[in-house]
Amino acid sequence: MTRRIAVISGDGAGPEVVAEARKAVDALGLDLEWNELPWGTAHYHETGAMMPPDALDVVRRHDAVLLGAVGDPSVPDHVTLWGLLLPLRQGLDLWANLRPARLLDGVPSPLAGRPKVDMLFVRENTEGEYAGVGGRAHQRLDLEVGIETSVFTRAGVRRVVAYAFELAESRRGVVTSATKSNASRYGYVLWDEVAEEVAAKHPDVRLERVLVDALAARMLRNPMSLDVVVASNLFGDVLTDIAAELQGGMGMAASASVAPGSGTTPVFEPVHGSAPDIAGRGIANPVGAIWSAALMLEHLGEADASARLMRALEDVCRDGPRTRDIGGNGSTREVGDAVASRIRSM
Repeated sequence: MTRRIAVISGDGAGPEVVAEARKAVDALGLDLEWNELPWGTAHYHETGAMMPPDALDVVRRHDAVLLGAVGDPSVPDHVTLWGLLLPLRQGLDLWANLRPARLLDGVPSPLAGRPKVDMLFVRENTEGEYAGVGGRAHQRLDLEVGIETSVFTRAGVRRVVAYAFELAESRRGVVTSATKSNASRYGYVLWDEVAEEVAAKHPDVRLERVLVDALAARMLRNPMSLDVVVASNLFGDVLTDIAAELQGGMGMAASASVAPGSGTTPVFEPVHGSAPDIAGRGIANPVGAIWSAALMLEHLGEADASARLMRALEDVCRDGPRTRDIGGNGSTREVGDAVASRIRSM
């Protein structure tokens, strides 16, 4: 069966890294059909919108989306985010954002002694602090007020926490729930209560509740004490950027926005942003994009192909070439070529 993959290459360095991810996947010889969707900043300047009105219907006709990065200094960040990324996540109800954080051999570590890093973050992806509830009043007056309301539903918390427990059962059996329920006494207290209820149904997995500030410090002090971390939209956003640095930098970071158990179209993307300062220079790190493609293949049921792609990626990270951000001098294309070559030689 031919898999239909929508490609949103996006802005800045996005098209450069997506091209290398596609090259690596094509080397696997799978039956895939790539469909380019020209959405992003250029589309915004042409039409006044980051993507067309029927974007969700278009995406639903595909098995997955491979997304590069969107964003450009010519468009305010909130316009970009609420014009493309969040409408896709919320409109498709992609309620779980998965971010693996693993330090690969050959990649430099910012931590003394180069401790092992192997964490999996499960970030609530559709509500919480990014629900979009609120508003502004008395604009441009001294009395102007901006109100941002976090939304935590029992169903929303339950499904993301339960998914974290399911993932932990196939890993090291620990779920760390990141909250701030000592200060935020409504939404996060609800989160804690639901987490305890879910934990009671998974006796083989240990739950630990950790305040988010203490957790951030622990990630630096003892990263291997963490297995699966489940967090709200905002806390997951912040913690995973810290985790990306621990695995070598933002260029290494992959993600999957999914709705387990549903038939909705998932989105896979590196999370380094469009990096306009290095766009077009051929030095962007494609590892995060290639890793995201491996997550995509795993989600599509191509477990063997996903494993082959990850083995090739690990080999290249260990032996080179590597891009400048992780201690090498290779170009974006050279890294992609090397991964594709490794796949073909397997």
